[in-house]
Amino acid sequence: MLVILTCADFTSAVYPWVQQKDCLPSILARATNNQNKHIMKEEQKSLPKWILIVSGIFALLEIMVSFSLCFSPQSVMETVDLNAKGVDYIIYMWAVRQFALGFIFAFATFKKSIPMLTIAYIFFLVMFVGDFFIGILQKESSLIIAAVVMCIISSVLIYAINRKNNKQ
Repeated sequence: MLVILTCADFTSAVYPWVQQKDCLPSILARATNNQNKHIMKEEQKSLPKWILIVSGIFALLEIMVSFSLCFSPQSVMETVDLNAKGVDYIIYMWAVRQFALGFIFAFATFKKSIPMLTIAYIFFLVMFVGDFFIGILQKESSLIIAAVVMCIISSVLIYAINRKNNKQ
């Protein structure tokens, strides 16, 4: 014998204190109404244009670095023996990661998503903190300077994205 319970039957039988209007389908329907979608669109469009432009430039730069790693790795890594065993594997892994970061920046910029851009810039910040320590270990002052500058830029952008009064 098959028994089919409606939302009202189930909630009143299992949870007698829950009203029928609080069943899952009605909660989901209320959560996805047009008013909430309109509010989400307004929040997404509250980013200043300059942040979107800078984020788009970073997306393009990351994708360009990815392609240059794939097609011309000697232009990016002058001090590495490209004929050594396993180096091509590491180069392609690095290229894919650069492409992924560029794609994430591009997608977050296109969607004008504050949370996505925040996460992308936090990733950027962590990556450049790592570059800073690598520069110290390798005694490479150009990498240290570039990492400090990019850490500052990433931090400023994280702050600017998450300010309460974002105005265009």
